[in-house]
Amino acid sequence: MKIYGVAVLAACFLVGQLLGIYLGQWIGVGGNVGGVGFGMLLLIWANEHIRDDRPGADKTREGIFFWSAMYIPVVIAMAATLNVRAAVSGGWVAVLAGILATSACYFLIPVIARMAKPDEQE
Repeated sequence: MKIYGVAVLAACFLVGQLLGIYLGQWIGVGGNVGGVGFGMLLLIWANEHIRDDRPGADKTREGIFFWSAMYIPVVIAMAATLNVRAAVSGGWVAVLAGILATSACYFLIPVIARMAKPDEQE
């Protein structure tokens, strides 16, 4: 019943996008503010609140688990594409800020990995 997972994912994504647009309008920004994040939070909430006494709840939960795993690579990549388009059309300062932030994250991965204590190997 992965189709139920797709339906829940689509509903959460659309509601999250609407919330992001309305939040952006409310604070005076001309765009979507956190719509993907709202959608992810709604998907987590939906996953936790599926009632077990409902017929097909296990299959629906499996579908939501599957699409929850797909949410980050697919939906975040789509949102990132829109952000890159907006940054490029916004000017070089926005592009430079994106490049610097991405580079900093890339180079900080080894530092963070060294800070983590590995489990002792036996």
